[in-house]
Amino acid sequence: MSTRIAFLKGHGTENDFVIVPDPENTLDLPPAAVAALCDRRAGIGGDGLLHVVRSASHPEARHMAAEAEWFMDYRNGDGSIAEMCGNGVRVFARYLQHAGYVTEGDLSVATRGGVKSVHIDKAGDITVGMGRALLPAGDVTVSVGERSWPARNVNMGNPHAVAFVDDLAHAGDLYAPPPFSPASAYPDGVNVEFVVDRGPRHVALRVHERGAGETRSCGTGACAVAVATARRDGADPAITGAPATYTVDVPGGTLVITERPDGEIEMTGPAVIVAAGELDAEWLERSVR
Repeated sequence: MSTRIAFLKGHGTENDFVIVPDPENTLDLPPAAVAALCDRRAGIGGDGLLHVVRSASHPEARHMAAEAEWFMDYRNGDGSIAEMCGNGVRVFARYLQHAGYVTEGDLSVATRGGVKSVHIDKAGDITVGMGRALLPAGDVTVSVGERSWPARNVNMGNPHAVAFVDDLAHAGDLYAPPPFSPASAYPDGVNVEFVVDRGPRHVALRVHERGAGETRSCGTGACAVAVATARRDGADPAITGAPATYTVDVPGGTLVITERPDGEIEMTGPAVIVAAGELDAEWLERSVR
């Protein structure tokens, strides 16, 4: 390990990430190291970490290298591995643009949830093709204190439980994962979204992200919420034949989600690089002992 390691910090609607460029996949980033980097008091601080690697250099992504040069090796803030992060993909693409690897226009990004199509527009927003939602059958319930609500099970490459509530304050402090049942619905944990209506095709959410706690935004969560809301509203594009577009307010800003009749979902929103610097490799090594 070199004595200095480059890093950047970025966010998408205030869902923030430590970015570690490592094109040839030479860095060892065990869970303890990731957790130390994401620590908001003793590290850089972030909801998660974006490890930037060429697909051909990573064993989990080599099979996608022909479709996407770059692999987003995403980790949650506690160091655990996640399948996908919608805001993370936008920030990942912004980093590639910032570093001069890509320009405005279209590109593909490999993730553990598959290859995602990305468009960087001239106005600055980034649109990500999020794929199709899966809607597993079965009833799910989530709880906070004495309250409980039915939730819609939506999988966006990672699992979500979407609950419609009367007041976002009912979600509580979201320090701990909200209990859910049955346990078999989410054997590896779940992201839980609490949703209120703001107007026609306009909702707001709070979210507890698996492995991170409450975050200022969750891209896959916003998509899951739009899908669940469209089904609640009788606006399933596969049935109506018309795209369903929802404005989704998150604590850190606003995302626009469109589900097309073929089931493909697009998410549009901002992504910002806010800082760049170097890590002390010896500090990082000490943090994992």
